[in-house]
Amino acid sequence: MDKIKDLQKMIDEVNNIVFFGGAGVSTASGIKDFRGQNGLYKMNLKYPAEVMLSSTMFYNEPEEFYKFYKEHLNSLNALPNATHEYLVKLEKKGKVKAIVTQNIDGLHQKCGSNNVYEIHGSILRNHCLKCHKFFDGNYVFQKKGIPLCDECQGLIKPDVVLYGEALPDCFNEAIKKISNAQMLIVAGTSLTVEPASSLVNLFKGKYLVIINNTKTKYDYKANLVINDNLEKIFKQLK
Repeated sequence: MDKIKDLQKMIDEVNNIVFFGGAGVSTASGIKDFRGQNGLYKMNLKYPAEVMLSSTMFYNEPEEFYKFYKEHLNSLNALPNATHEYLVKLEKKGKVKAIVTQNIDGLHQKCGSNNVYEIHGSILRNHCLKCHKFFDGNYVFQKKGIPLCDECQGLIKPDVVLYGEALPDCFNEAIKKISNAQMLIVAGTSLTVEPASSLVNLFKGKYLVIINNTKTKYDYKANLVINDNLEKIFKQLK
């Protein structure tokens, strides 16, 4: 496929690549995406997923929130796939300088990537709202009902950006990395969630590549667009 050759040539040419990934990066690891054909937003739920994963639901109805959260967002046993593995390879070669991810599963770090900016947080980090004690993902997902602090009985909150909340400080770092990159590879995201998707507008480098199963509204800006399965593509690259 000529597009794979074109992508390889671009990767070979530059030494400052930033990878910006969404839910489609982790679907090959068995994690549901949000807007895909079988995603969370297409499920017949009591309330829409956006409501279930909102700060309003968390604070007002923590039992409902955690019931949904534990059932649909537990990816502790998921394993990295070919996309994660290829990015580790590129980081070791000194080409990938940063990974900006919308995913909260921690699979990039589990695979061995170091410079990861989790702009929507992570299920692996949790804190008591009362005494600020840290809890890992296992504690939260294994606890029955609402996870409470084992010391002060305060409510534990996942370090996940819920609807209605501001993005973390690392978002500013992600902006810097993308602004200074020679090449931006956008993969597995429909680029519909703001302000994350607008990061594409900040890229001023040489090559913008968009890889996704479906078209995005930013395709016209890209030097290369590939509408195909991520694992299939990254398995063919060196």
